[in-house]
Amino acid sequence: MRHPTTEDSVLSAHHRHAPWPYALLDVPGLRAAGHPPYPIRQFVLKTRSRCNLACTYCYVYAMADQSWRTRPAAMSPDTITLAAARIAEHAAAHALPRVDLVLHGGEPLIAPTAELTAPVTAIRAELARRAPGTKVTATVQTNGTLLTTGRLDALAAAGVRVGVSLDGGLPVHNLRRVDHSGRPGFPAAARGLRLLARRPESYAGVLCVIDPAQDPVETYASLLAFAPPAVGLLLPLANWSTPPPGSRPGTTPYADWLIAVFDRWWHDGVRRTRIRLFEEVIALLLGLPAATESLGLAPAETAVIETDGGIEQADSLKSAYEGAAGTGLTLAGNSFDELLDHPGLAARQLGREALADGCRSCDLVGVCGGGHYPHRYRPGEGFRQPSVYCADLQHLIRHIATAVHRAATGATRPHGGVPGVPGQRGPRPAADRGVAS
Repeated sequence: MRHPTTEDSVLSAHHRHAPWPYALLDVPGLRAAGHPPYPIRQFVLKTRSRCNLACTYCYVYAMADQSWRTRPAAMSPDTITLAAARIAEHAAAHALPRVDLVLHGGEPLIAPTAELTAPVTAIRAELARRAPGTKVTATVQTNGTLLTTGRLDALAAAGVRVGVSLDGGLPVHNLRRVDHSGRPGFPAAARGLRLLARRPESYAGVLCVIDPAQDPVETYASLLAFAPPAVGLLLPLANWSTPPPGSRPGTTPYADWLIAVFDRWWHDGVRRTRIRLFEEVIALLLGLPAATESLGLAPAETAVIETDGGIEQADSLKSAYEGAAGTGLTLAGNSFDELLDHPGLAARQLGREALADGCRSCDLVGVCGGGHYPHRYRPGEGFRQPSVYCADLQHLIRHIATAVHRAATGATRPHGGVPGVPGQRGPRPAADRGVAS
């Protein structure tokens, strides 16, 4: 009797996937035509697969993919050891100068304080042995409710910075972020953020999912109260089968919301925080490289390691359909080099050639890049579609382009200079860390 092989599991995973790219993209043909793979540089470790909150919009627990139910609640020491070996193997093979680690979940701070940084410690040690030229940056992405002085001390000692997910700085902004008994999570998150704000060296920033029902300027101002060094404004995960809440043909509610925040941020007399989305649009308009997968044409370079040792694509794909992030690959049986030839990742490294015809001919394609990959999904067809936020993105990008042009010609003077322009005040972020795109 023939036993299933790794190749069988990968092929089976492909059959469960959307037609494009899984059935229609010829990866061997791509390689023969001179399209090289790009190595993985960011590794998202799902150290916990459970969460102490039950946010109603969570892509892990409340959307199409429910694979978390079959996974261990915690990443085991053996899996951590194997992850460290595979990451070091990949870094050495590609002479990577740096790898970015993101501790993720679920809620990673569910772990006992003594175990919080075990993956980072193990990976650093293995890299020192097998790829000594590779540096490590590390962040943990948390809902903030379990932040304590002790946990912050442990994370700081291991050089792990902290990013917090929040929907705004007021209780009314966070009504959908509740625990499993329906109690609000905001009071505990606010306490944690106040502790974190006292440690700027540990503070990576705040991620905020946009809610067009909330006042944009009020939301922005309320987040500033927690003194974040950076704010990530995220469009809700949506696609052509599950459109964005409140979106209707002929309207751009998400662009309108973002433009209100942009205008306040751009015309403020001082730069109070970095807003990654705006800085990335500006950088791309000026021809600078992108540092995020949600804009521009840069190749995807992120892998996710699940608690059971499964190697997956970006977590956000779980919003599309059951198994959308799956690859059929595991740490035990596969290297990260094998992931590079998975059609899902290969498609996300193709840039313009992976986009719909209308996107490739659009004058904004170098900035928009077709939008965030999960937002392109259409059932029965796959991911070679325009973003479900196409109209919003066009409106936002053109608005920002007008502001940048006026600043460059002296018509306006934003807070101390144009972000991202060499010689102007304030560094551009090196990467959009702490986010599993």
